[in-house]
Amino acid sequence: MQESQLNDKVVLVTGGARRIGAEIVRQLHRAGMRVVIHYRSSDSDARALSEECNRARPQSATVVQGDLQDIAKLDSLVRQVLESFGRMDVVVNNASCFYPTPVGRTTEEQWKQLVGINLKVPFFLVQSAAGELRRTRGCVINIADIYGRRPLREHPVYCAAKAGLIMLTQALGADLGPEVRVNGVAPGAILWPENAQDEALQRKLVARTPLKRTGRPEEIAAAVLFLIRDGSFTTGEILTVDGGRALSP
Repeated sequence: MQESQLNDKVVLVTGGARRIGAEIVRQLHRAGMRVVIHYRSSDSDARALSEECNRARPQSATVVQGDLQDIAKLDSLVRQVLESFGRMDVVVNNASCFYPTPVGRTTEEQWKQLVGINLKVPFFLVQSAAGELRRTRGCVINIADIYGRRPLREHPVYCAAKAGLIMLTQALGADLGPEVRVNGVAPGAILWPENAQDEALQRKLVARTPLKRTGRPEEIAAAVLFLIRDGSFTTGEILTVDGGRALSP
């Protein structure tokens, strides 16, 4: 799918108001797509981003609000996209949550939240959108994590959820072809968590990365764009964008 072929295609980006999600929105919009920015609580950020896109190209962006873990409302979310733009070509499952769950101090509610937003929601959102994606011969991009393939200390639930998302990407790629391609991007260290305070650990992680730096949100967005626009013979693949972190101990 060349860049001109992306013109007026419609993408839904979950958690698209801030951080990596916002950069994904910007790059896909610049490539010609119409964007639907999902948010849960970042109302002002989502609306500011939508206005930014619409100033560049009128009537090319809108916002939708919702708690994705309310699974019963995902069909309604898909309908809102169709009511706004009449079609849906791409779903980017970017919404996520991340925090430690040390063994012995993890609650069932934390399990439900981490597995819910990182694994359960992507499946049920794709299920809700599958009919339209088949009609448009669209695609799905799941934002995974390198820690879905290697453990991160004191984050067993998050790691397990992202590992599940990687397998889900492969399974959906098998089940939804040939009409729908399903791929993922696994970032390494891109943006530190907003409450991150351990700068020594951050420096240690960067030192172990062959490219000796953190990544940039636009590098993740570029990988997403590649899989949408150029990966026409690619499905069930996880594109790792981590500066080589997976190569090091």
